[in-house]
Amino acid sequence: MAMGKNVMRAVRVFEFGGPEVLKLVSDVSLPVPKENQVLIKVHACGINPVETYIRSGTHAKKPSLPFTPGSDVAGVIEGVGEHVTAFKKGDAVFTLGTSYGGYAEYTVASAHTVFPLPDKLDFKQGAAIGIPYFTAYHALFQKGSARAGETVLVHGASGGVGIAACQMARAYGLKVLGTAGTEEGMNLVLKNGAHKAFNHRKKDYLTEIKEFAGAEGINVIIEMLANVNLANDLQLLSSGGRVMIVGCRGSIEINPRDTMLKESSIRGISLFSASKEEMRECAATLLAGADVGWLKPVVGRQYPMEKVAEAHKDIIHNQGALGKMVLLIC
Repeated sequence: MAMGKNVMRAVRVFEFGGPEVLKLVSDVSLPVPKENQVLIKVHACGINPVETYIRSGTHAKKPSLPFTPGSDVAGVIEGVGEHVTAFKKGDAVFTLGTSYGGYAEYTVASAHTVFPLPDKLDFKQGAAIGIPYFTAYHALFQKGSARAGETVLVHGASGGVGIAACQMARAYGLKVLGTAGTEEGMNLVLKNGAHKAFNHRKKDYLTEIKEFAGAEGINVIIEMLANVNLANDLQLLSSGGRVMIVGCRGSIEINPRDTMLKESSIRGISLFSASKEEMRECAATLLAGADVGWLKPVVGRQYPMEKVAEAHKDIIHNQGALGKMVLLIC
């Protein structure tokens, strides 16, 4: 809980580096909402791989130091700035971004990045919506042009984005294949919309996918680890197939000839590059998904603020994701 009226606990980064640069500080001034902003009392904040790249200083988007990481928060509106009419004190909300950072007891966010938290979801689930679900929709439909009746492979399907992609692809009439690294992960993927799950640690899993997909191949691949899988993905694609690169942790050698005969394409995905219209479309789809019931965030490992460095280690080095990692604030 906040220690006084005008101070709070927040995770601060004073220099770029490894997980150890995340410092929990208890006397940070409470942020104040400006025009078109809201102040949120944070209950939970999603932890995303992108936050580890930003923290280490290797991401294209470099914040000025010091800063507080985190963008997907769920909590309660504590106050509103001028011209905010959509929200009032006491409203339960989730965000897609913050102006201050989400690893904190309070944060401010622009009203257009804040959405009402659906009644069916708790704060932890609310913190698992933002980046994962918006990214999955952006990759599948806005950039991947996925259509009902097509086959999609979610390569690395048991994490936040993967589960979101499986749920929505299934809801929209696609044939859904997912990979995971553990038996538990595969079961989770099947429970969340995949018609078939494959273990990507098995030697011959690509052959299994090829056999299951049949002569036609796979229309869309949502790829979480392109530096490992991209060359293989090109072999799995159908004619006109597309690989959407959501995650990549290094370089890889591919043969561009593998794209020619099938006229297949490789496309990079970044939610930071989506237009305001695309974001509005994502939001409308997801809120409807919560209403009708296919949007059901799966919360994975949960960490108190004191263990934030451990969370940042685990999200990169864990052996098999299981849902969305969440930082519990209060």
